[in-house]
Amino acid sequence: MIKFLDLKKINEPYETAFQEKLKLVLENGWYILGNEVTRFENNFANYCGTKYCVGVGNGFDALVLIFKGYMQLGKLQKGDEVIVPANTYIASILSILEADLIPVLVEPKLESYNIDSGLISEKITSKTKAILAVHLYGQLAEMNIINKIANQNNLLVIEDAAQTHGAISDFGKSGNLSNAAAFSFYPGKNLGALGDGGAVTTNVDELAKTIQSLRNYGSEAKYKNEYIGVNSRLDELQAAFLNVKLPNLNADNEKRRVIAKRYLARIKNDKIILPFWDLSNNHVFHLFVIRTENRDELQNYLLENGIQTMIHYPIPPHKQKAFSNWSHLSFPITEKIHNEILSLPISPVMTNDEVDFVISILNKY
Repeated sequence: MIKFLDLKKINEPYETAFQEKLKLVLENGWYILGNEVTRFENNFANYCGTKYCVGVGNGFDALVLIFKGYMQLGKLQKGDEVIVPANTYIASILSILEADLIPVLVEPKLESYNIDSGLISEKITSKTKAILAVHLYGQLAEMNIINKIANQNNLLVIEDAAQTHGAISDFGKSGNLSNAAAFSFYPGKNLGALGDGGAVTTNVDELAKTIQSLRNYGSEAKYKNEYIGVNSRLDELQAAFLNVKLPNLNADNEKRRVIAKRYLARIKNDKIILPFWDLSNNHVFHLFVIRTENRDELQNYLLENGIQTMIHYPIPPHKQKAFSNWSHLSFPITEKIHNEILSLPISPVMTNDEVDFVISILNKY
């Protein structure tokens, strides 16, 4: 069986280093916001090219804390509208609602699965205060166009960069293409911890300082609380593990691109639509997503032939029971994507033989 993602195999090369980090943390006896978190924050800020990185509990909290940070700074207020792609993972939308803001859904491009920047302007109203640009499946959104629209309308731009660790455009790296960006280090991400973890990257001094307080009960100094904060801190041990893995991120991303190139060049089946990629480093292939009209049939066929796949994501947000008030809305491109997409195995530990086998089975479908 070719697993969709073999996390055990991905983390095996790091086991000795992980054991050493565990021993170091135990010997230090400092388990919350210690040296490893500080080291990772510095390392990841340097990696992204930003002034600041603030480690938090998970990617969802990273988004929420960006919104709440800007509310504390007076740049956002309850009831403001945030533009967001309609086909994103539900966490992007939940983060907007968690901050008492209003999500405004915009259709994606069928080609890239990212927000259609040509449709953003028509959704801007007097209440619009931010654009949440989600880099879906590992490919950067059209940030040059999105930032231009934002500048013309005095809007904040926030990146949901949970799937694009290390992606690079002509204008900079993921995490450094907006006012602030949210990252997830969920185990399956390109840079994955061994549990939950997240971070905010930004060049905005006041925002970084505010989020540093908000993540720790709204406190800058112990027992002095400036804000109504939360408890969302990157775990010391997870930060230690991330420090071990970060130096290999670029090489791992390149291995993903090599597999993607083989898939794109050698999958030849009229029933399958391959993803768009311009061969630049703007895609880190967190996922390799194909489309087909008979998605469930293809998924079963692949499983019968020993290939695990996943669907990211089967139900669009506006069709979820949680958002029953949106059930009347129509987003035909979003719905088409969610009905047809299928994610193939892709990871730095896939062998050439496994890739060839996936290609062979798909071409026989």
